[in-house]
This record gives sequence, structure tokens and C-alpha cells, in this order.
Amino acid sequence: MGFLDFLNPFFNFAFGWLLPLPPFWSILILSIIMSLIVIIITKYTTDQNLMKHLKDESKDLQKQMKELKDQPEKMMEVQKKHMASSMKYMTQSFRPMIFTFIPIIVIFGWISAHLAYEPIMPGQDFSVQVTLEKALGGTIVNVTAPEGITLTSDASKQATDGIAIFSFKGDAGDYSSPGIIFNANGKEYVKDVIISQKREYTNPLKAVRDGTVKQIETLNEKTKVIKIGSFSLSWIWSYIIFSIILSSVLRKWMKVY
Repeated sequence: MGFLDFLNPFFNFAFGWLLPLPPFWSILILSIIMSLIVIIITKYTTDQNLMKHLKDESKDLQKQMKELKDQPEKMMEVQKKHMASSMKYMTQSFRPMIFTFIPIIVIFGWISAHLAYEPIMPGQDFSVQVTLEKALGGTIVNVTAPEGITLTSDASKQATDGIAIFSFKGDAGDYSSPGIIFNANGKEYVKDVIISQKREYTNPLKAVRDGTVKQIETLNEKTKVIKIGSFSLSWIWSYIIFSIILSSVLRKWMKVY
């Protein structure tokens, strides 16, 4: 979350209890909480009588347009009224975004940092990919693993198509000081790794772009929240689907327009 990292303790306290749950339930519960917060804010930051009037007016005008298909001139007049009514409704709808936009972005950052990828488990094989700048194909990349992490591939590899992949496994621990050290063209790069049975990990992707290395990426498996056979959805798409359904149900239940 960058400059909002100071909020991590609050979000860990508020939502950390969700992390041990299966990802499906974690994202579903977060979607319920966020949808409820957004709808409550919408209810109390908009004129609900006006919103209801505009919504009903829009439905009436749409009905009139269907009835006036054979009368283009009259239909155009009704269409103008419908557009004006829709614009007023949209203007009112934007007001709650002033209060919800930043909190939602911050919470998205927290979810991405905890639920977007599967953690690396103790003793589990994992890979780290070093991607070089395009002009540096064939460069030799060397790696040194810190104590607690075992290198299970060659310590020196020639980049093929600008890519060198190394394999490891290790004991539980936060390997950020020191991390895994790579060397290419005389330059040294460090990639942090967390190995844990808990749902925690460092950002898999480290962008470099210094003329030698483009990026270093821990190849964590992405979390599959919704799984139906070979079909799966990531946390963001699952959250969007849950939120659309929940918002519709909660708006009707709470009579928010």
C-alpha cells in the first residue's frame, strides 16, 4: 500500500481474523462488509427522496419511449427528458464516492497484500525468475541463498531469452535481511521472501529496470477464490461478482436508491 502502510496494523486488527479462513469465505465476508459500508454511506450522503423520484421517473420515461417508437419526434423529446433525469441521478450517485473511494482503494491494497497469492510453505519448492533487459540475452546470473533457504537448482545460469529461473526450498522465516542475492553484470540485487504456514508473503514482483535487470519475481501461485472444475477466478473478479450481487440485494432490503 506504499505511503498508507502505517494503516496496516489497523487493517490487520480489523480483518486479520479472516485470513485463516478459506479464500472464498474471506473474500465473501469482506464483500459483505464493504457493500454494507458503501450502502450506508450512500443512504446518508444522498437525498433518498430525490433519488427515488429520479429512478421512478426514469422508468416511466423508458416506458413512454417504448410506446412512442412509431412517433420519432415525440420519442426524441421524451429521450431528452430521460437523459436529463439520468444525469441528475448520476450526479447524486457520485457524491458517496467522495467518502468511499479512498477507503476502498486502501482495503483493496490490504487484500492484495494478503489474499492475492498463496504463501510459500516450509519445505515447499518455489522458484524465482530474473528477467533481464531485452538487449542482455545470454548474460550469466548468479545466486546466493541465505541461511535457512536451500538452492535446489544450479547457482549460476545463463539467461535464455532474457530469463533465468532458480529453484529453492526453505524453513519458515522472513528472509528480508538478508534475502536471496542475485548477481548479473557485476550488479547485486536482493529479493525478499517470506516462508510461512500463515497467509503472508512479500510482494512477488520487484521491478528494477536499471539497464541490466528488468524485474525479479517470486513465482507464487495466484489464489483461486472461485473454482469450478478447471475454471477459476482471482480475488478481484470474485470480489466484483460478490459485490454486484450483494449490493443489489442489500439496496432492496435497506431501500436505498
